[in-house]
Amino acid sequence: MDIKNIKGVGEKTLKYLNLLGIYSVKDAIFFFPRCYEDRRNIKPIYELCDGDIASIIAEVSIIYPSKRANNGMYINRIVFKNETGYIVGVWFNQPYIKNNFKVGQKVFLYGKISRKMGEVQIIDPQYERDIDDLKLGINPIYPSNKYLSQKVIKKIINECLKYIDKVIIDILPESLRKSLGLYDIKSAILNIHNPKDFNILSESIKRIKFEELLVLQLGIFMAKKRFENMENAYSIPVSKEMKEYKDSLPFQLTNAQSKTIREILIDMKKSKPMNRLVQGDVGSGKTIVAITALFNCAMNGYQGALMAPTEILAQQHFLSLESLLKKWQIKIALLCGSTSKKQKDEILEKIKQGEIDIVVGTHALIQENVEFKNLALVVTDEQHRFGVRQRGELINKGHNPHVLVMTATPIPRTLALFMYGDMDISIINELPAGRQKVDTYFVRPSMRDKVYDFVKKEIRNGRQAYIVCPLVEESEKLEAESAVETSKKLQEMYFKEFKIGLLHGKMNSSDKDLVMQKFKNKEIDILVSTTVIEVGINVPNATIIVIENAERFGLAQLHQLRGRVGRGSYKSYCILISEAKTDDAKERMNIMTKTSDGFIIAEKDMELRGTGEFFGTRQHGLPELKLADPIKDIELLKQTRDVAKKIIENNLIYNKDYENLVKEVDNKFNDKFNDITFN
Repeated sequence: MDIKNIKGVGEKTLKYLNLLGIYSVKDAIFFFPRCYEDRRNIKPIYELCDGDIASIIAEVSIIYPSKRANNGMYINRIVFKNETGYIVGVWFNQPYIKNNFKVGQKVFLYGKISRKMGEVQIIDPQYERDIDDLKLGINPIYPSNKYLSQKVIKKIINECLKYIDKVIIDILPESLRKSLGLYDIKSAILNIHNPKDFNILSESIKRIKFEELLVLQLGIFMAKKRFENMENAYSIPVSKEMKEYKDSLPFQLTNAQSKTIREILIDMKKSKPMNRLVQGDVGSGKTIVAITALFNCAMNGYQGALMAPTEILAQQHFLSLESLLKKWQIKIALLCGSTSKKQKDEILEKIKQGEIDIVVGTHALIQENVEFKNLALVVTDEQHRFGVRQRGELINKGHNPHVLVMTATPIPRTLALFMYGDMDISIINELPAGRQKVDTYFVRPSMRDKVYDFVKKEIRNGRQAYIVCPLVEESEKLEAESAVETSKKLQEMYFKEFKIGLLHGKMNSSDKDLVMQKFKNKEIDILVSTTVIEVGINVPNATIIVIENAERFGLAQLHQLRGRVGRGSYKSYCILISEAKTDDAKERMNIMTKTSDGFIIAEKDMELRGTGEFFGTRQHGLPELKLADPIKDIELLKQTRDVAKKIIENNLIYNKDYENLVKEVDNKFNDKFNDITFN
């Protein structure tokens, strides 16, 4: 049922509802509040304590003119009175708020109480002027935009709830619900939108979360089962040259690297395709693990492919493969967007004929005209940069090839197991010998001159530096302009005697590669860059990275950027320049200075950002979760995993009672069953 058929939804309102993702009555019914106000707490003004959250019904007594503080902020004060005393409403940076009130008008206020020098204040309160329609109790607050008020959203949702019997069916079998003590779906939804008390609200939210997580777990188990039923992958034994190859490496493998390689080689022997995720922190040496797997594949006469998210990284992998495998006459090719047509045609023909053993490339590898003779191993690097469909397209170029995915975004192991079923995970949790711990500092912008003096000192000692520009969310074009401007300013004001290079997303691939090559060759002292350097660039002589406006970056991104230094034998530093005004920003800065452990950072990142953004469910092919959060609801996640497992093991998916549940799983995952990767 279309939302436009609901009373009160005209053309304008329809457009604004669409912006919130509401297109149908069902969308509106599942558009849940983001929080609640407990408006039942009406106390006499004289009883209110500092820090209370309270509701007040009072009359407008005095409206003071707006005042502008020294910091430029507007402060508005309005005095309200009732039979229990006087209270001052204080609003910041809302100079026109006074126009919404009239002396003598009765209003409802809800907000945080502050007692200062004998004065009782209510800070930035929510207010309602229509006292006749006022509903006390637990008041839902919905996600909104500047076009739709809470009042309008509530009215439309309550209209839609009248049609709940027509558009909502309970997908959980009654027997399952009763055995777990769960509410039916309609009661749960009605209670969430109009809760009577917090206990009922809590149980209602639990019901929705349970359903979301059960559908997620069932979908994952069903997709996993399909994957496990695949056979006839190439069975690749351990090459007889493996020991000689390992002995020829110019460095000693860490225990974690050796263990991961053993796990991969055991998987490759099987006729069931390997499906393994290698999690390794920044600089832990994942690349050599991938190279070893590709070496083993090539020495057995099969083809391997390595897909990287950027040309710079693809080129870096290509050079590493050439350098480490030249002794073995393995034929390696690089296929990127910038490869000339003549070269590309030649490479494509050789891949098709099986004359190339290992192909390294970017998205160019998944184009239709790339045909392999016997692709047996697919490796994707920095998995969070690729959508599931892109990885799937590369995998489909072989006959059930073995799949190895490398990521520098650690996911806590227990959570990964619950999220992805019994997937195969290898963790590289040691740094190779010679890798330097990066000292990280958080400073205010007032310290910028001292920071740049320190950069000069490092460069005079023969080292190099990165300076990362602020993140500009609006567009890559603005970000590029910001980088150009920053680089110009730094050259003119701070680093006149040094050579500055510039790197940003709007540059073409060959220009980017040229700049990086110059930086590697020490022809550039300071590389001013946007986040294009985030992934995989290896310059051992770079020992300092300065990140401007660091509060604009997420924890995982800051950790990735920090990983650009500390790659050689020199002491390395990461300096975060930030105003960090919010508690969240301060927390991120403090975490970065206290730990360099990617797994701790991953957990903190998920806590701060929520799992939706952290996992990027769209990239994993997983359906969206409206209320459930796999971090906060870990116990519920475990419970739904056990229930899903029993449903699959007992073949209940073929039971009539479970028909609606299975339909919902199919509906949520639709064609994603082919896209989901357990890595």
